[in-house]
Amino acid sequence: MTKTTASASITLHPGHVPLATLRAIYAAPVQLSLDPSARALMQASLATVQRIVDEDQVVYGINTGFGKLASTKIAHERLAELQRNLVLSHSVGTGDALADDVVRVILATKAISLARGHSGIRPEIVDALLAMANANVLPVIPAKGSVGASGDLAPLAHLACVLIGEGQAKVNGTVVSGADAMRSIGLAPFVLGPKEGLALLNGTQVSTSLALAGLFGAESVFAAALVAGCLSLEAIKGSVKPFDARIHEARGQAGQIAVAAAVRALLDGSAIDTSHPNCGRVQDPYSIRCVPQVMGACLDNLHHAARVLTIEANAASDNPLVFDNGDVISGGNFHAEPVAFVADIIALAVAEIGAISERRLSLLLDPGLSGLPAFLIRDSGVNSGFMIAQVTAAALAAENQCLANPSSVTSLPTSANQEDHVSMATYGARRLGDMVRNAAVMVGIEAMAAAQGMEFDRALKSSPLVEDQFAAIRQRVAYLEQDRYLATDIEAMREWAMHTPWPAPLLQCLPSHA
Repeated sequence: MTKTTASASITLHPGHVPLATLRAIYAAPVQLSLDPSARALMQASLATVQRIVDEDQVVYGINTGFGKLASTKIAHERLAELQRNLVLSHSVGTGDALADDVVRVILATKAISLARGHSGIRPEIVDALLAMANANVLPVIPAKGSVGASGDLAPLAHLACVLIGEGQAKVNGTVVSGADAMRSIGLAPFVLGPKEGLALLNGTQVSTSLALAGLFGAESVFAAALVAGCLSLEAIKGSVKPFDARIHEARGQAGQIAVAAAVRALLDGSAIDTSHPNCGRVQDPYSIRCVPQVMGACLDNLHHAARVLTIEANAASDNPLVFDNGDVISGGNFHAEPVAFVADIIALAVAEIGAISERRLSLLLDPGLSGLPAFLIRDSGVNSGFMIAQVTAAALAAENQCLANPSSVTSLPTSANQEDHVSMATYGARRLGDMVRNAAVMVGIEAMAAAQGMEFDRALKSSPLVEDQFAAIRQRVAYLEQDRYLATDIEAMREWAMHTPWPAPLLQCLPSHA
């Protein structure tokens, strides 16, 4: 398994890197090294490729053209030129550069994949990938231009460009040439050997890393939404009976059971909950009462996505693959359909987390349903309170509903119909960043509004865990006595949703913390 020490040094064991380690790599720069046992596997596959070249066998990706040109044999003396041209010709990405945290995960997962020993690549190239990550030398990778098969060709070509002294990289935040980037880690640019360029370009590491970033963000807004839901329940003095464990065990859905347990733990010790046993409230609206059912379904889907993405982050996904008996087999592990599907699933979960949060926000603002002052402001009419903050939340909920439409069904053929079905996983994963940000804003607005609602009756306190979060919110935003500029408050609450250290009952639910 992957070993992590207190000094933020991580040893990667290819094929067995857990989700928590991938999250650590995403969260902050760490020092990465490779389990020594991986070198022998890489050397063995490299020897197989060299034997094929020496014997002048014709094998795709080693001494042939690519894609529609796979039947064209390349002369021995032009193999290095072939690999270099492959990298340069595929460096056609466009758009903004991928974020540094995503690029760190791309470097790590590319190293993990190549170090499985199925790629026929020199160990020194894997060492160089890890050296870049360790020195905060991050290739500039344009976000757009991949269809998710044959792998993430264009974005990975921009990564590979740096290894050959081309393209651009950021060295501690400053953009420099690929050649200067290599010099900064004490290496000369590589002259790629047979198959090495193809091994670097083929693979699903960009779409997988983007999907992992989306998953980690979804975990944060999921936890924040459970806290916001508890704050809203307390603000309206809602019923805790729908969270009774017996209800959820009778259905048997694991996520639903876990969410109900987390809500009970968050609310444990609340004086508000026990203060209104005979209040006459029979049933709360679904956005309160069905939190376990809705959020539990989201949680189940996040766990499924986590399982698939952990497998993919450890996968040998280039082509062809080299096996220990000397076989070199051309297949299609570069096709990112598993990533495309779970990116769509994460998108659905994020859209629903935001949608039900926006509905609770609307409930809080409606005095007929909440029993609270209209729009959560005492002097309404002169003051609009949270009225237009809810409009923002509604706008973002609608945007996420559009973005949640599946990407995986939008295949378009490429490479003169040789690559006639593609996954579109890269876009499907990339859009998760916008969706998570939107959801974090929605959940943050709900939590801010719920804290406002609780302020109208502070005679009784909620549970210790909920009161801790109430205090954390008040450290960021003040009580709304009269209308003020709210945009900075909304941004502060988005930060709360994305970056709060959540209590144990929430972390225990999340895939990367379980």
